[in-house]
Amino acid sequence: MIKLKRRAFLAGTSAVLILPALPALATGYTEADVLKEKVSSGALPPVTDRLPANPLVVKPVESVGKYGGDWNMALVGGGSLSMLFRYQAYEPLLRYTPDWSGVTLNVAEAFDGDAESKVYTIRLRKGMKWSDGQPYTTADVKFWYDTVLTDKRVAVTSQGHWKTAGKPAKLEVVDEQTFKVIFEKPNGMFPLQVAWANNDHTTRCPKHYLEQFHIDYNPKADELAKQRGFESWIAAFQAASGFQDDNAFFLNSSKKPCLNAWMFTTAPGENTERVIAERNPFYWKVDTAGNQLPYMDRIVYQMVADPQVLLLKAMQGEIDLMDQYIATPNNKSVLYDAREQGGYDFYTLTSTEANVMNFIFNLNHNDATKRKLFRNKDFRAALSTALDRQTLIDAVLVGQGAPAQPSIKQGDPLYNEQLATQFTSYDVDKANAMLDQIIPKRDDQNFRLDDQGRRLTIIFEIDQARAIFLDLFQLVIPMFQAVGIDAQMRTMDRSLWETRVRQGRDFDATAHQFGANGGVAAMLDPRYYVPTDSNAMYAPAWQLWYLDRNNENAEEPPEETKKLLELYDKLKATADPAGQQDVMKKILQGAADNFYVFGVSQPPDSYGIVKNNMKNITRTMPNSFGWPTPAPTMPEQFYKA
Repeated sequence: MIKLKRRAFLAGTSAVLILPALPALATGYTEADVLKEKVSSGALPPVTDRLPANPLVVKPVESVGKYGGDWNMALVGGGSLSMLFRYQAYEPLLRYTPDWSGVTLNVAEAFDGDAESKVYTIRLRKGMKWSDGQPYTTADVKFWYDTVLTDKRVAVTSQGHWKTAGKPAKLEVVDEQTFKVIFEKPNGMFPLQVAWANNDHTTRCPKHYLEQFHIDYNPKADELAKQRGFESWIAAFQAASGFQDDNAFFLNSSKKPCLNAWMFTTAPGENTERVIAERNPFYWKVDTAGNQLPYMDRIVYQMVADPQVLLLKAMQGEIDLMDQYIATPNNKSVLYDAREQGGYDFYTLTSTEANVMNFIFNLNHNDATKRKLFRNKDFRAALSTALDRQTLIDAVLVGQGAPAQPSIKQGDPLYNEQLATQFTSYDVDKANAMLDQIIPKRDDQNFRLDDQGRRLTIIFEIDQARAIFLDLFQLVIPMFQAVGIDAQMRTMDRSLWETRVRQGRDFDATAHQFGANGGVAAMLDPRYYVPTDSNAMYAPAWQLWYLDRNNENAEEPPEETKKLLELYDKLKATADPAGQQDVMKKILQGAADNFYVFGVSQPPDSYGIVKNNMKNITRTMPNSFGWPTPAPTMPEQFYKA
């Protein structure tokens, strides 16, 4: 049972703390000068009227900050907008603690679960407002429930944490601040899943704005949709709400109200050179001295084409804090030498990822011959055996790492030796012998032929912004060719990659990095162990079946995969940590037996860069998308000295 009241659960961390309200300051809150000017002119109500009755109080990491300045950042390529959850858009009902030991209150003022983990009672903050000053209440939650979660016309397939036994939880609205989530079966992991980077829609669905796009609330929604270039209100509502895709959520979103510390004034898609988010005057957090957060006036994102441009900007001091796309092993020495020039230093990222790079074959390929071949475990094992991992580690990872499959890190209670080590020994002769049993015929250039007599060409479609993948594949392709596989790499912008791979069925294979290597993270993001969501790109149709068996693109998985999905349902229903571990161990053994994907090495700890004048920065933090680095350390309390 989880029971979070005003004092949040904290697990001995010295990083950012969330404290009880400051009733003594109820008439003495302070704000940025730019907001004081707007209050004086009548453009804004006083700060006491903009804050909720019980604002969330944040104890800064180092010291109470000062107002002003820009946080200079970058977005790489057109499809990297999910990065925004890391920087400005992580405001779920509950958020992860800075050390990722549990969850703590955030948008919710209280979050109570019953003894069976079937009924959760959640209370919002009275007087809390969207960035345009409109109230945020349970009406917004109900609107999301009615128009997104349960509206089959809109057909959003995520939000599995709101479902048990394939059915959505019931929503019971008690009053303007209180609602209940009632599950048919126990859902012990619900609080942990609510806090995942982009899971919580209930804090991102402003009814007063989005209802204009939905036919049930606006009879002219179809007409409005066509004026905006859409075929119907459904497409317009899907685009405006953006819940089907992270990129869509942020694109052209400057008019969409939010609960974030900074709100877009120039959103992605509205400018090709830079994107700007300015302070939200209705933001609902204060520091221990009663100063309304955030401290910084703006976040300014430069739009850059590729990681090399970003690297140059970082070296020149144009980036205030960042790790994504530049923190590769090869870049570290270059960035180290440029520290004085760029006015920055390093922070440490502890590894939470399942592997440096995961090889992902499309087990649901539209091509029946490739589908049959890719589903053959021995085929995947042969290609894994053809990889000289130590050479890859020495050449690209600067010797940091050791051969391993996507797996749990050694020393974690969930560690499974078979999962971590099988098929990692480099043996070209053995790989060839295994492939000879499956696809023995070859053409005149010694490439293998598939069952239809076609040369077996496998195209790995790669996000071009992942520099480390590109470097690895320069060495990987000859290794695959040495065993008769015509392996090729096709690079593309992230936005096209999202469409082709995450949302497609025609791609052969890809590579990706994330997933989790231990503890709570592995249970919440088991993408390589069991296909529960769209991150399981090796099984796009199986994960759809798990989320929505009526989806026209869903496909019933084989029996061994169905058993793992049933175990994951059991895991989600279990609230006891020991019981969760027992079930997860069974899932990991099943993953070892099925061998869905393979990799190179578990990653060593990584790094990021931070300008020397940036304050209240947590210097060691997990490296994860689910714990969206660095968002749980609360960027709203960052400031510049």
